Amino acid sequence: MKTPRIALAGISLESNAFSPMATEQDFRSLSYFSGTDILDAARGAPSTLSREMQSFIAAMDITGPWDAVPLICTASHPWGPVEQAFFDRTVDSICEQLKAAGPVDGVYVANHGAMVATESQDPDGDMLARIRAVVGSDVPIICTLDLHANVSETMVEAATVLVAYLTNPHVDMMERGEEAAMVMRGILGGAIEPHSVFIRMPIVPPSVTLLTHAGPYAELINYGQRRKRELAGAILNVSILGNFAFSDTKYNGIGIVVTGRHALEPAQTLAREIAELCWENRARFDKTLTPISNAAAMATDVSNAPGMPALIFSDSGDNPGGGGGGDTTELLRALLGVETEDVLYGAFFDRPLVAKAIEVGVGNSFEAQFNTDPKTSFGAPLSVSARVVAINHEPIVGRLGIYAGRRIDCHPSCLLEVGEYKIKVVVISNRYQCADPVFFEQFGLDIGKARIVCVKSRGHFRAGFIPWFAPEQVLEIDTAGLTSPVLQRLDWDNLPRPVLPLDANTDWIPPNWS
Repeated sequence: MKTPRIALAGISLESNAFSPMATEQDFRSLSYFSGTDILDAARGAPSTLSREMQSFIAAMDITGPWDAVPLICTASHPWGPVEQAFFDRTVDSICEQLKAAGPVDGVYVANHGAMVATESQDPDGDMLARIRAVVGSDVPIICTLDLHANVSETMVEAATVLVAYLTNPHVDMMERGEEAAMVMRGILGGAIEPHSVFIRMPIVPPSVTLLTHAGPYAELINYGQRRKRELAGAILNVSILGNFAFSDTKYNGIGIVVTGRHALEPAQTLAREIAELCWENRARFDKTLTPISNAAAMATDVSNAPGMPALIFSDSGDNPGGGGGGDTTELLRALLGVETEDVLYGAFFDRPLVAKAIEVGVGNSFEAQFNTDPKTSFGAPLSVSARVVAINHEPIVGRLGIYAGRRIDCHPSCLLEVGEYKIKVVVISNRYQCADPVFFEQFGLDIGKARIVCVKSRGHFRAGFIPWFAPEQVLEIDTAGLTSPVLQRLDWDNLPRPVLPLDANTDWIPPNWS
């Protein structure tokens, strides 16, 4: 058997249609690798290369000879629609390099799946279709996706197999990269002849209802994986995509993609089973959040009662991991107005504030201006007395959850002690969601000694802070912002209406494949 030549590419962005446009700088400031730099980043020290790409390359390395054809692999923090010109240039370059490389035996694409462009609602599909046009109909294209992807018919048709995460918080990126490599090897070896089927449900749930440890989405994931095992090898992959509501596209909705190992019929049967279970549980894809006033009162109660369990608050309306600015002051302002003790708050994204702290110097006090240059209508400035506790000029490496083993370039960063009750606030110079204890630990803070921890993160903090906070110690706070889970507050342009939970009159008819 000849040594297979496998091309490697990826453009990863979770687009919030209500956030500012994602530019080339947004990609280059987080993760941009081309050519052999992709291989070096995958096989070297901790980097910002996607975990899926790293593990795909590692799995291919240990399962036999192969020749990598690395093209471009880039990612941005979740933000708004990608600038069309940058996206087109990047895909042009990927396709031109692919043509110049000569025939390949397979293509692996590491995308997120919820990207929107300034002129296209389906750039992920556009990218896969263009790659398919270059390599032809017989070359396998395996694409990994975040489980918040908005799947289009074009994506299903252009890719040979779509492989989505199974966990939220996302902790299985390595496994999915490995799975993609095993699928690639199986197809090239003739052991797999995949056939996929796709169903989109008229349900656009907020991300807070898409956890996989418990709840309706977890039950769908678990059902799909159990039935896959029971069907004695007839099913290759079950991917249930929760969608990313804030992308606001006609492709939104829970997506069910089932791939048969050798035939289409078993995949159709299982996909319909999952869809019917999803529809039966449609009313459960909703959640009541904790009002800010309640959260402030609870912070006081917990601070004054050492016997009460500590709590972690999610600033759910301003999640940088979903396109939030990481700079709203609503929750911090509320906490400053009540008596508290041992409160940690992070991570606030504000480059000018970090620069001012560096200028003032460690140990000195000043009037801190939080969000003096608001990027959105939600970013009210806040002025408060602060003392500079510490400054860090170096990158950090995540240790738990989504950032585990990954380089985090949030530096320079600082730790401020603010207000009468000395709330400790971490301020960063690059927009990350606070999903790992290392954001606090870089300054020597002990999470275990905190009474209240506030994080600008929607859900990934759960995996990062699980050693200290069980699910019953987690509160999702009803804050305003670009990522508010209360979907009724936003003005939607492109969602496929009627759709739940926005429209009570929504109906669904199961597909008839007979």
